[in-house]
Amino acid sequence: MARMAIALLCLMPMLFSLGFAQQQLDLAPRSAVFIRNARIVTVSGEIIERGGVAIKDGKIVAVGASATAPGGAQIVEGQGLTVYPGMFDAATALGLVEIESVPATIDQAEIGEFNPNARAIIAVNPHSAHVRVTRCNGVTNVVTMPQGGTICGQATILNLFGTSPKEMAVQPLAALVVNFPRLALGGGGPFTAFRQGGPSNINEAINQRNRRVEDLRRILREAIDYGKAMDAAAKDATLPRVAENVVLGDLLPYAKGEKPVLFRAERETDIRAVIRFAEEMNLKPILVGGNDAWKVTDELKAKNVPVILTGTLDLPMRDDDAYDALYENAAKLQKAGVKYAISTGDNGPHVRDLPYHAGMAAAFGLDPKDALRAITLSPAEIMGVGAQLGSLEVGKMANVIITDGDILEPKTHVKYAFIDGRPVQLTSRHTDFYEQFKQRVK
Repeated sequence: MARMAIALLCLMPMLFSLGFAQQQLDLAPRSAVFIRNARIVTVSGEIIERGGVAIKDGKIVAVGASATAPGGAQIVEGQGLTVYPGMFDAATALGLVEIESVPATIDQAEIGEFNPNARAIIAVNPHSAHVRVTRCNGVTNVVTMPQGGTICGQATILNLFGTSPKEMAVQPLAALVVNFPRLALGGGGPFTAFRQGGPSNINEAINQRNRRVEDLRRILREAIDYGKAMDAAAKDATLPRVAENVVLGDLLPYAKGEKPVLFRAERETDIRAVIRFAEEMNLKPILVGGNDAWKVTDELKAKNVPVILTGTLDLPMRDDDAYDALYENAAKLQKAGVKYAISTGDNGPHVRDLPYHAGMAAAFGLDPKDALRAITLSPAEIMGVGAQLGSLEVGKMANVIITDGDILEPKTHVKYAFIDGRPVQLTSRHTDFYEQFKQRVK
């Protein structure tokens, strides 16, 4: 213990200096800015080949060829550059996981099956190295989601800028996250012999899955009953007072269909089960994962269930699937008229690769304009913040990036970024190491 205490004391100055540097980075004030002579990709409208974007008090106040600078604005010369809205990854655990091999830096799951009262916003680390790395590549917003159990907890929508979770939060309690019960039949792979076996036959697997679905159904109904009892007690003082229940209380707005539920599901059978379950329980579903969504397009469209695709760069799920089955998933949803967004689905270090997921979809049948929309405006709309984020429109939050090329191309660099109208210093561990070693003597 003594040695551990000494080690911690030795580490504290370094940790403090790193944290202080990050705070200094994220305390930049809002200022009036005018980006001029740039190519402007609004996402929601036509591309403006030469125009300006004006920012004031954290909002976009003018966009277009005739836009003028606000009084006292800092001028950013956009000649040869392109202006985009910041990108939005709608299914991550960014800020909840730092180093996957160090358990003390992981805070994304609670013990137990039903934890609607677990709130991701409480556990977000605003000084995570992943925040700086991610926004250096033009991603300005993420949905951070808890994991573990059947009801994992509540996701939060973040700006990737701020010294505290409260400063970063766009919508602290944005959606409920549910790992929808699926058929568990074990599986192959190199470590099959060391893995705990699943049910021995299909009937047992189905029964096990059905029991878990029934447990989920039961707790949702309990939340509805809890809400009715609370309402009745509030109206009639003669009724016994209902004991406060933080689990049912946090679950109530989702059980009533007032707020969205993010259902994780990949396979066709599970996706169909999610759609049926959400309709039965009058929930507001959003499908997360959706590797087999292209097989269920008719039902997804008919029931107006949006999909957040997280497997665009993954290998096919089955040996007999085409090699490009997941590359083409987004294009097939687009063609079928299903609302969707593209996500990395990553815990943090690779959320920065979001534009390349969209770029791969664009290389396999998706129009590049639709691919860009799938990582900007579409995720914002799906998560209910389309009036604030996702496009360059007057009145929206000034989350703006300026690049030297097509944002979907790996060779493109982000030259400037603004989040909530605040200028972001585009440095990270990657750029720090580059500067440190670029002059190294060979």
